[in-house]
Amino acid sequence: MMVNAQLYVKDLPGRLVESLEPISLVNGNIVGVVHDREQIVNQRICIDVTFEVRGNPELEQLKDIWKSKDVLIAKIGSVYKTYTMEYMLVGSFKASFVESLIDKASKAVTFESVDVSYSSKNASSARTAMISAELRSEGDVKTLDAFLMGACKKSKIVYIRGL
Repeated sequence: MMVNAQLYVKDLPGRLVESLEPISLVNGNIVGVVHDREQIVNQRICIDVTFEVRGNPELEQLKDIWKSKDVLIAKIGSVYKTYTMEYMLVGSFKASFVESLIDKASKAVTFESVDVSYSSKNASSARTAMISAELRSEGDVKTLDAFLMGACKKSKIVYIRGL
């Protein structure tokens, strides 16, 4: 599990190393560290660290160690890679059609985020929708592609993938 934590430690010699050492004690591996001496809160400096641990038991153990060493945990959470895909739909449809598609798709894939924008209707009543989706896995991208392609074909809407 990849984790990012924002920590605050007392601004004293050796405290940076002392705050990072517990990661190795739980068999973790540090990926990156940003030590921000400019961001001081209550005589503590900010450390932003990204690391890997096996799972939640090790992460909970690490939190306990940090608390015992007077390391303040301001923010902690898992980090994961996302996959972005963009789509353009062109045809005669209402905004509610696209909203319905997104709702149905969200039952099949895990969206991290979805942005939709529409063009105005023109004289031929054709409309364009731009969909930008951030997904959690490559499998979700393939599933969403197949879903949108099928729904657009059925509704006679032009579907363009990956702009």
